[in-house]
Amino acid sequence: MNQLKSREPGSATLPGTLSEPLRAELVAFRRDLHMHPELGNQEFRTTAALKARLEAAGLAPKVLPGGTGLICDIGTRAAGRSMLAIRADLDALPIPDVKTVAYRSTVANRAHACGHDVHTTTVLGAGLVLAELDREGLLPNAVRLIFQPAEEVLPGGATDTVEAGVLDGVGRIVAVHCDPRVDAGKIGLRAGAITSACDRLEVTLDGPGGHTARPHLTTDLVTAAARVATDVPAVLARRVDARSGLSVTWGRIEAGHAPNVIPQRAELSGTVRCLDLPAWREAPDLVHAAIDEVATLHRAKVTVDYVRGVPPVVNDPLIAELLRDAMTARRGPYAVEDTEQSLGGEDFSWYLEHVPGAMARLGVRTPGDTRVRDLHAGDFDVDERCIEAGVELFTAAALLDGAAKPRTTATPVL
Repeated sequence: MNQLKSREPGSATLPGTLSEPLRAELVAFRRDLHMHPELGNQEFRTTAALKARLEAAGLAPKVLPGGTGLICDIGTRAAGRSMLAIRADLDALPIPDVKTVAYRSTVANRAHACGHDVHTTTVLGAGLVLAELDREGLLPNAVRLIFQPAEEVLPGGATDTVEAGVLDGVGRIVAVHCDPRVDAGKIGLRAGAITSACDRLEVTLDGPGGHTARPHLTTDLVTAAARVATDVPAVLARRVDARSGLSVTWGRIEAGHAPNVIPQRAELSGTVRCLDLPAWREAPDLVHAAIDEVATLHRAKVTVDYVRGVPPVVNDPLIAELLRDAMTARRGPYAVEDTEQSLGGEDFSWYLEHVPGAMARLGVRTPGDTRVRDLHAGDFDVDERCIEAGVELFTAAALLDGAAKPRTTATPVL
């Protein structure tokens, strides 16, 4: 019986597990990336390292038009079938690495504090394993690896990657994101929205300043900025269905330079997050109106720069089930946890505007570890056993997807 025929979880032993030498190589590869983090659209060293390793495996990766990021096809497309794509993101964050480890970042104020080095390594590892399976005649359908630059740069490097044609011939796409709340060796999964929309907001308030002894002759921009910061979220809370989770959170507020001078300008920066697509589409107009109303009450001239970010990642139920089946086949049903929708943003959502797909949360916490290693923090690190789990997930998904019957109906594009 063909061991790839069944989609029933745990019904067959799938090929494509990691050898010990490759496991050690991938850990070393991840540590090298961790030591040499690169910001969005600057991932030249990372791209070169990936290209060299894939070529050494006999593959033919293609660097994307911007010079960073690449795609690599493995295997031969079955007749009438589209490909499964497996996506990783490459870029690091502009924050210092404060860990005391041998593989600490060697670049000042740069760190892989979101786990993109892990994402990249798991997709590379899956590609190397799938290439070997293809040589053995065990890969039933072609798979495309997508190594995407600039996920952290709004509106996300995925928009440029999609425009470059990386989804041509692709019918489904999967990815993972590190989750420090889930144990290494497990994944978190849900159908439907798993992340939130995230936009950026820049607000400038202007008006005549003056002496603090005569505020009635000025536009008191310090007070105006404080009211915008506190009142705008409150106004929005009464104009949007609470179930949409639309929220404005400020990360920066600046006004003035002296204690007795009312300034002529104040600035606020923050993010707008939203749980569902309809509210996200209405958010710019709603936020603009709320800011205008509050600023007008304080006689401040206001300029709003609303920067569109990313929509929510909405997991296709069938692709989410494919990932559940894949992890269950590898490690059993207890290796999959149900997870909630987060307020974080992820530009993987842009791919899902074109093809159905799903993102899983890759557990990176050492079992029993009570420390909190949050994403985007300078001490973020992972239990490197997560790499093997990620590779096993992706390879099993490729094998199960390739052996399954084609979908008869397409998921509607959002």
